[in-house]
Amino acid sequence: MVLYQQIIDDCFESRVGKNGLSEGDLAEFKVKSKDIISKLKQSQQDGSLALLNICTREDDIAQIESVAIRYREKFNDVVILGTGGSSLGGQALYALADSGFGPRLGGPKLHFIDNVDPDTFELMISQLDLAKTGFIVISKSGSTAETVAQFIVCLEALMAKRGRSKASGHALVITEPGINPLRSLANRLNLPVIDHDTNIGGRFSVLSVVGLLPALIAGLDVQAVRRGAKLVLDETLNSDNPENSPPAMGAAIKVAMVKKKNIANTVLMPYVDRLAPFALWFRQLWAESLGKNGSGSTPIRALGTRDQHSQMQLYLDGPKDKIFTLILMNVAGRGRLISTALVKEDDLSYLQGSHMGDLLDAEQRATAITLVKNGCPLRLFMLEKLDEEVLGGLFMHFMLETIISAGLLGVNAFDQPAVEEGKILTREFLSGNAS
Repeated sequence: MVLYQQIIDDCFESRVGKNGLSEGDLAEFKVKSKDIISKLKQSQQDGSLALLNICTREDDIAQIESVAIRYREKFNDVVILGTGGSSLGGQALYALADSGFGPRLGGPKLHFIDNVDPDTFELMISQLDLAKTGFIVISKSGSTAETVAQFIVCLEALMAKRGRSKASGHALVITEPGINPLRSLANRLNLPVIDHDTNIGGRFSVLSVVGLLPALIAGLDVQAVRRGAKLVLDETLNSDNPENSPPAMGAAIKVAMVKKKNIANTVLMPYVDRLAPFALWFRQLWAESLGKNGSGSTPIRALGTRDQHSQMQLYLDGPKDKIFTLILMNVAGRGRLISTALVKEDDLSYLQGSHMGDLLDAEQRATAITLVKNGCPLRLFMLEKLDEEVLGGLFMHFMLETIISAGLLGVNAFDQPAVEEGKILTREFLSGNAS
């Protein structure tokens, strides 16, 4: 089953000129990616990389199904507290169920609060009916300052409304096993706790309970999410040739662009509104996994058609330091008809007889062609539809592409040492010890 088609033809110099790659530019990275795939296959077999075995697990889904049912039945609103990988994957999944106009599959409205802006919290607490609101608190380490602060503020408001004894019916915590501040707080208040897999980092956790619990509450088919992810994973791990692995080829092309062409910016631009949060999820994944020891490339999130108007001037006529990935869907002939009865102006005659999907299709094709004509390396993802299975496949593609890219760059995809400095300084500022 083909979930998506990756087209890389426009990444080469024969199509885009000097900014494109030659086959020679790409050759060494394809060879290296083959070795990385072999290591990943071994990691799956020996269980040393939990992410590669998450797709076949069922015990964790069974654990959260009853929680999801209770939250769907009991609450009008569910607030997910977390930041970074604890939030972005869930947001990307939830977009399948709610495009901003309410949950189409029934159940509560989900709110992902991933910042600590005090005005946001005042509005949330004043406008939500806390008696009909559930809270899910996610922090792998259990010591993320923002998440702990979010929870304390919300917990205090909840207890003021419902009483201390009823808090356990409104809140649960997802954190790794062992002693940590968040788990200690939950235990002291008799709040239910679900274990965060210790071997899966936050930005890679979307296929775990971190992403799947919000998805279940939203009424999505989480088994299909994992099924799609497994299809993409199996295709790569069972491939003897990197050319048969879309994630490996994507990684090889992106790293070759950095090393051979000094193109160190990568733009992800879906033409599907429901993938706008997905592009934010990718941005963290790519930046935090690869930006180490002077290596990496800068991820840029755009959205078609909006950013045709706000960014395309720069993309086409500015510095040629970007590779573009457009995610397009077959939308021609879809959507409402643009009424011919209302279109009388000659300047609008081109809209007559067209559907909304025809306009979007024309826009996305025009962008792709214009980028190539202006010498911008371009990769296309073509989708026939977007559902849980396809989105699961896209999650796995970009995680594998990131991991393979890290191997090609010689960095560890799973740590983030530079981030810790800011965390330490934040705590010093709050304690009054910063100089």
